[in-house]
Amino acid sequence: MHGLVVIDKPVGLTSHDVVQRVRRALRMKRVGHTGTLDPIATGVLVLCVGKATRLQRFLMARDKEYRARVRLGFATDTYDATGTPTTPVGDTSRISEADLERVLAEFRGEYEQIPPMYSAKKKEGVRLYKLARRGQSVERSPIRVRIEVLELVEDDGALLRRFADGTAEFTIRVRCSAGTYVRALAHDIGQRLGCGAYLHGLVRTAVGEFTLARALPLDAFEALARAGRAAEVLIPLAEALPDLPTLRLSEPDLQRVRHGQAIPGRGIQQRTYVRLLDDREHLVAVGESRPERGVIQPCVVLEP
Repeated sequence: MHGLVVIDKPVGLTSHDVVQRVRRALRMKRVGHTGTLDPIATGVLVLCVGKATRLQRFLMARDKEYRARVRLGFATDTYDATGTPTTPVGDTSRISEADLERVLAEFRGEYEQIPPMYSAKKKEGVRLYKLARRGQSVERSPIRVRIEVLELVEDDGALLRRFADGTAEFTIRVRCSAGTYVRALAHDIGQRLGCGAYLHGLVRTAVGEFTLARALPLDAFEALARAGRAAEVLIPLAEALPDLPTLRLSEPDLQRVRHGQAIPGRGIQQRTYVRLLDDREHLVAVGESRPERGVIQPCVVLEP
């Protein structure tokens, strides 16, 4: 069994928890995910099954889309609702929708984002979250991220919702590059507004072309697996990377690709990954075009 399965991750589980349950359901070890979702988050978790695990690196690089609820008033040490407040409640009454729009505009495009201390990034070989649990805070190198879409969306009929405890909340739609911490984005917005903020809720609505509409609840997938019907919802390998250029191979080129040998570049002028299909529309390999040499070099061969 080879392909992708799109799961709607429930709140409270780690991404690894979901992988483990799918492994047990399929009675297969070769299952992996394509981008971590924190336990507090729900939504799209794309899993690779069987040979599809060899495509993980391509899928992990895809843009992600989220719907995030951001609470204004104070910051937390984890940058989300699971953490401990690190600031007193600030004055949110002065903040208007216009202020939010102005600050959001400052984050669109590329910016240097400092990862949270509670993250899997490493400092001198040690995970940051391990240092954070020891009460340590260390300097972190910023990472360049790209925020393609950042916009306010209505929630409960309002763009900005205020609460009796002095806090306020808004919801944003975010489309961003892989590796972006939405928690850190929420924290940074709060700093820019001068009142503190943290991520109160998060739904991942898309990974590349794989949207929440295509996702199955985890328990529904497990039920299908128990009934021997998991293959019905598996996305074929040939549909795994729909944004990449596609070449259909002649028989001689097919044999070369199966042996890891380069084939003619077919006029592709930019350096990019290319899906290589056989005459049955099966994904045989992913190649990398090398226009300076006029060839496509297989880098992942799925069918020997």
